[in-house]
This record gives sequence, structure tokens and C-alpha cells, in this order.
Amino acid sequence: MTDTATPAGAVSPSGHHIDPHESAEQPSIAGAALDLLLTEAGYGARARFLPGRETVRLVTGLSRRPGRVVRRSSALTAELAKIVAGRSEVKLPHGDRRFLDPAWSTSWFYRRLLQAYLAVDESVDGVIGDAELDWEDDRKLRFIAQNVIDALAPANAPLVNPEVLKAAIDTGGRNFVRGARQFAQDMREPPRLPANVDVSKFGVGRNLGLTPGAVVLRDERFELIHYQPSTAEVRNTPILFVPPMINKFYIMDLAPGRSLIEYVVARGQETFLISWRNPRAEQRDWGLDTYADVVLEALEAVTDISKCDRAHVLGFCAGGLVAAAAISHLADIGRLEQVASVTLGVCVVDNEHSNVMSTFATEQVKNVALASSAKKGYLDGRDLASVFLWMRPNDLIWPYVVNNWLLGKEPPAFDILYWNADTTRMPAALHRDFMEISTDNSMRRPGGVTVLGSPVDLGRITVDSYVVAGAADHISPWQNCYRTTQLLGGRKRFVLSTSGHIAAIVNPPGNKRATYRTADEQTPPDSADWEELAITNQGTWWADWDEWLAARSGGTRPAPVRLGNRRHKLVGAAPGEYVLEP
Repeated sequence: MTDTATPAGAVSPSGHHIDPHESAEQPSIAGAALDLLLTEAGYGARARFLPGRETVRLVTGLSRRPGRVVRRSSALTAELAKIVAGRSEVKLPHGDRRFLDPAWSTSWFYRRLLQAYLAVDESVDGVIGDAELDWEDDRKLRFIAQNVIDALAPANAPLVNPEVLKAAIDTGGRNFVRGARQFAQDMREPPRLPANVDVSKFGVGRNLGLTPGAVVLRDERFELIHYQPSTAEVRNTPILFVPPMINKFYIMDLAPGRSLIEYVVARGQETFLISWRNPRAEQRDWGLDTYADVVLEALEAVTDISKCDRAHVLGFCAGGLVAAAAISHLADIGRLEQVASVTLGVCVVDNEHSNVMSTFATEQVKNVALASSAKKGYLDGRDLASVFLWMRPNDLIWPYVVNNWLLGKEPPAFDILYWNADTTRMPAALHRDFMEISTDNSMRRPGGVTVLGSPVDLGRITVDSYVVAGAADHISPWQNCYRTTQLLGGRKRFVLSTSGHIAAIVNPPGNKRATYRTADEQTPPDSADWEELAITNQGTWWADWDEWLAARSGGTRPAPVRLGNRRHKLVGAAPGEYVLEP
């Protein structure tokens, strides 16, 4: 791959080329809302794999149904006998990248070994289902069991994996020497897992975050970037982007051709963006009020610079949660007219049954997690990254164990994975506030949360809203994102992209396989009813959203000659200083 952020030609650990229009995300057995992931990030990795009382309930449930256990054991024994005899019909699930080497299907030994592994995997899953546990116990045990089964996959064993054995013969064992060096390097610092990206190929301001613009406002909490118009005229109503604060903003301004910022600027949208400061221990007291106040201050600057009395607001993930709370405050104090429309992307407000991680989040675990971040002053982004990785180990851990440590190869160069590894910290106060919101699921109740002195009531946000989610999102399940439409006032449009959490942001035109589903402005209470109404559209939701945005932007005006204004003077070029801080 050349030294650009476009991942064309990038090769995954399994050897296949990565589609530059896709995010390398795959569906997972578990969804996980951002808020509840914060529990596990603060508590540590061990909590996710230590069985507790749910194991006792599993044993109890199975003891009440001995016939099912006997039938399950007999079925597994019979299937293993068929495998040995070569008569089994067990097949590898389509798209499993762990077993792409031809030996897994052509060699009698490897085929039988793989079939036995898959048969055991299916039986373990079936046993948990046979116990008829409640939702939380079932999800937690399946998560633990699946991670154990995944770890024991024959592809992860160096003396069994045919690709590793071939490499050992071809290199005279030098692959293990190179792998040992990479292992030692990966173990030096958290999350102490194999690196999944070659970070040397990227740099913010070098081949990422290149859309021209300038910082027009800076304080200790944030920078406000005003992007240079690329058209002779711009729409009357500007837009303010509110990115999540757990990663850096340039996921919205990735490589040229893959940047949402570049896309909307090219369509005549005057664009502003918040770049969050990466907090340290001394910023431990920055909470939800601090970040909501930034949104309001940025919004004031945007309307002042653009000479427009209102602006669109887009918030992604945790940034959407903060933006929604801030806009609710504006409605409470009679200033909702400053907001032209609201767009929320891959953002969960209603956390009910949103994820497997919530099943681990007991009161004791939450208290330990909060105490840990309070002691340090922040939640380390590397801990949160570890949680994400362990949610999808077959995509983000085990392939790189094989690639880096067993085959001795360098990890691929992929811009999204570089961004994902460029973690930030979360102040202890914000960690606490998000935890309280998730524990009580209080954002969905009018007055359940107070921000800047105002009770949050999303129903008072009566401007038009656009809610977008990813059908394969493992972080913000789309059904939970959909429930936001039942909380907001005004006219709502819900759009479901075929992509996952990150590809819902990095979803540029040009991918012939990209689709999204819409049902105009119909948002019935049940997401299943919406599915029945929805139609499939070819292309990216970017185009649909841009058309929706243009219809609410009030015509056009000449593009500004200069960025900022007298009150908000240029203090530096985009992408700014804060995004570069470690």
C-alpha cells in the first residue's frame, strides 16, 4: 500500500484485500451501548470472563432437564463418530476468515479437525440454550463460552494451523523469531494484544484530516474548526459537527474521498466541527455539563460567524448523547430556534436490553470501575479499546495473533484501524455521569437527567430530526438507535445502513454493494413494524442525508471569503493542535 490513507490494496491478516468502502467490521453475537462498555473498561478485562452465580443457575437449569443434556451429549457423540468416518455434513459458516487456507477443506485431517471443533461449538451453544436462563444469564454465559471456544480454535494453534506450518518450512522457522519480537513489542503497554494496524503509514495532517480549514476558537476544552468552502455559494444554514469524545474527530474527516466533512463541504454546506481536548488527570472534573456547555458555546460561535440565527447540529455516538442533552437545555430556556435540525448517528439513548456487557455490570462492578477512574482522574481509552476488541475477537484479536505472532508478518495498513488505535481519555466526572445515565436508563425519561440546570426532555426537541444506524453495529444496536425516534419530538426520519458502527460514518459513495433502508417519515413504536415498511435504496445514506439537509437549509448565499470573523479570529490551521496531542 502506498503512503496514503486510502486503504485500497490493504490486505487483512487472512490474506484477502480490504474493500476501501467497507470498515472491516463484521456482525457480532453481542451489541453493546457505549455507556455500559464504560463499566467494563473501568473495571478491567478479567470481569468479563469470570463466571459467577449464573454458572450455578446454568447447572441448576440443566439438572431440571436431564433429558436434554443426555440428548445433547448423544447427538455430539454421534456427530463426532460421523466426522471420524468421513460422513459428517458439518460445514464452515460462510465468511469465517480463520479457515480460508485450502487445507481446511481439502485435507482429510484438517477437515475432520475443523468439523469436530464446529460440532463442539454448536453443542456448547445448545447446552446454554437448553437451560432456559433469563436474558442476562444467557447472554453472559454465551459471551464467556464463545470467547473460550474462539480461543481454542485450531487456527490459533501453531502446530496445527497449516498456514503457520507452511511458513515455518518456507522461512526455516524465522517466522517464529519475527513473531516473538512482535509479541514482545505488543506486550510493552496496554491493551497487551497483537497490533491490528501498521501505524507508521498514517499521520493526522499528513494523509488523514486534510480538508482545508482553520481553528477559529480555542479554549482548554475544545477547538472549533471552520472549514474552507469549496463552492461559490453555500447554504444559508450552517452545520455543527459534534464528534464522540472517546476518539478523535478525524473519523469524520478521514482520507480524501472517504471524508464526510469533505463530502458536505463540496455540496455547499458551510461546516464547523468541535475537536475535543484529550483530557488528563487535572481535567477529572469535566462532566456532562462541561461538554454540553461546549456544544452551546460552539453553536453561538457558528451562528455569529455565519451571520445566521440558527444551525444544524449533528452528533455521532457519545457526541450525539451530549448534543441531544444540550439541545434539550436550549428548549427548556426558550432558545430552541437556534437549532435548525438534529442528526444523531449510531447513538443510543435508550439502553434497555442493548448489549451483552450490561449483564456484567453489577452494582459492585460499577462501583469498582468508578473508583478506578476517580483515582486516576480519567478512564484510559486503551482500556475501552480492549473492551471493543474482546467483543469481536475473531475479527480483531485472533487473526492478528496468527498474522503477527505466528506468521511473523506486519499488521495491515488501514486508516480506520489507525484511528481506532489513536485512543483518548475520558474525564472521571464524565465517566461517572455516563455510568449513572446507563444504570438508570434515565435519558429516556423526561427529567431523568439534569444538564446545565435543566431537566432533559427529548420530547421538547421539536425540530426535524434524522436518526441513522448501522444494521451490523456491534456497539450501538440499531433497534436501540431506532427507539430514539420515539423520544424526540417533531418530524423524524430513520435510516438504516447496511454497515457497522464505524462504516456508518465512513460510508462514501462508490461502493456498489452499499445500501440503506428508509420508510420516509414513518416511525411506528416498534422497530419490527418499521422494518416491514422500509424499502432498500442503493448507495450511501450520505446522499439521502445531504438531500434532507439541503431541504432545511433555506437557499444559498455567497461563500465567505474569509474563515472566522472579528470576534473569532484564526488561531491556527486545521486539523488544529488538540487532535495531535497524545
